[in-house]
Amino acid sequence: MSSMDFMSTLSRHAAEFAGRRAVLFHDRRGEKALTYGELDLAARRIGGWLAGRVEPGERVLLCYPAGLEFVEVFLGCLAAGVVAVPAPFPDASSLHRERVLAVAADAEPALVLTSAPLTGALTAALADGEPALVAEAAQYGEPLPRPHATGPETLAFLQYTSGSTSDAKGVMVTHGSLVDTLRVGAELLDLREGARFCSWLPMHHDMGLVAMLLLPLHLGGSTVLMSPTDFLRHPWQWLDLIGRHGAEVSAAPNFAYDLCVRRVTDQQLRDLDLSSWKHVCNGAEPIDAGTLTRFADRFAAAGLKPESLTAGYGMAETTLFISGTAPGHAPVVTTVDPWALERDTLDPAATGRALVGCGRPRALEVLIADPDTGAELPEGRVGEIWVRGPGVAAGYWRKPEETRRTFGGTTATGEGGFLRTGDLGALLEGELYITGRIKDLVIVNGRNLYPHDLERALTRVHAAVENMPSCVFSVAVPREEIVVVQEVRSRALASPGELVEEIRSALSRRFGVGAANVCLVRPGEIRRTTSGKIRRQVTRQLFASGGLTAHHEALSRAVTARYRKGADG
Repeated sequence: MSSMDFMSTLSRHAAEFAGRRAVLFHDRRGEKALTYGELDLAARRIGGWLAGRVEPGERVLLCYPAGLEFVEVFLGCLAAGVVAVPAPFPDASSLHRERVLAVAADAEPALVLTSAPLTGALTAALADGEPALVAEAAQYGEPLPRPHATGPETLAFLQYTSGSTSDAKGVMVTHGSLVDTLRVGAELLDLREGARFCSWLPMHHDMGLVAMLLLPLHLGGSTVLMSPTDFLRHPWQWLDLIGRHGAEVSAAPNFAYDLCVRRVTDQQLRDLDLSSWKHVCNGAEPIDAGTLTRFADRFAAAGLKPESLTAGYGMAETTLFISGTAPGHAPVVTTVDPWALERDTLDPAATGRALVGCGRPRALEVLIADPDTGAELPEGRVGEIWVRGPGVAAGYWRKPEETRRTFGGTTATGEGGFLRTGDLGALLEGELYITGRIKDLVIVNGRNLYPHDLERALTRVHAAVENMPSCVFSVAVPREEIVVVQEVRSRALASPGELVEEIRSALSRRFGVGAANVCLVRPGEIRRTTSGKIRRQVTRQLFASGGLTAHHEALSRAVTARYRKGADG
């Protein structure tokens, strides 16, 4: 069996310390754990069951709620040599149902697996989909004597992208890229055997699956899991689990840290002990320097050390990791001239926009390229981030043209094999800074504006929109104009016109932009991915086609004429 194989490492851990706890799941009913011996046996028994039904290399769609069953079945797929395809369970959320149908249609799995009590619900959800699939619940069979033999190029699983700027695509993660990524993750965080993790992140996303489940198992460590729903309802439970189980590593997107600052009470804070938390990993969405400060200040009383905060950058196309803050050092925050940034240059200044560095790339080759010409840009210049290295995935499932375009980047000097991330950023004194997404960039009057900057400026302009999401994009009428779609609490809104003027005033003061078009909508109207990222392109299309249910609109004559008179967006 090749050494480039995750399951061989798991089997070795099971032989060396069978009684060591590997995974624990916490919910309102209590806590349930699996040791390495139990997890290895469960994976081989499920692998034996699968081997009698699915050929190696075929896809198996996994639709499970949060819990240990997903862990066992995912590893069972790896043991049997079949390709796992994690997807959200299609619960009451229409977004989850649409996601599962799209993934099923693209992956064309030979089998769909879910928890036995949920088989009926999943079958009903898939009944109208193409292709029609029958869901079965995985049962234990005779254990495989050993995991199916694989090579570095053998496909391990399909990791579907979030679809924040386009339709979700199945990233082909090989056993070789998985093992190399786990090695990189351990190096970035300077982790040793037995490291302790804790997470609420969904397992159908790369940060939850690779960083918070597979990495600790690769290291012979332990991970404590809870459901995303429980975290959103009770954020303090995440922090309480970290303290009670002495977790060293936990990761979350930026919004989660802000949520903890707002929702954890003083009484709950007094009962927390976060002194074990050495790696407070922030990633998966733009990182706000203010969030880092607020979180560090709020939880210092619980033993949290500022140097434990870590900013990271990664994506499904690199299996996960690209760069991260050096262990033991707080993230580098650099204030840059916003006007220079609009001209694609990072120019440090005393005041301006605070950018959080995502560490120095150490394991993968990273360069900044002109997205149009492929010319490598000098330090301090903003361009597209290109990445090359063994952790990069094999491409997109059954999408050869998109694979060629995204994974086949060639520089102006002829160097090939680069992944074009679609992200904008720059290197400054060796530190990697992320400034935005190419597809989301708002270009108005020759100025490059980043939508998440504009959106953050609106979070506190009025009680009706405090901590409510907004979505900023531009439309051509024919000149580019800014549109703000803002969710509002209608009960706190006495005058929509007054709120529109406050939104326009905030953008004018902060960014010098003219009167923006404003569309006020009810909560939940702005489209998001299953990981919570705003789907700006989808929301833009809905605005253009009149597909948003607006509470109030204040639009320019040009936008009204283009998009509110039956014209196709």
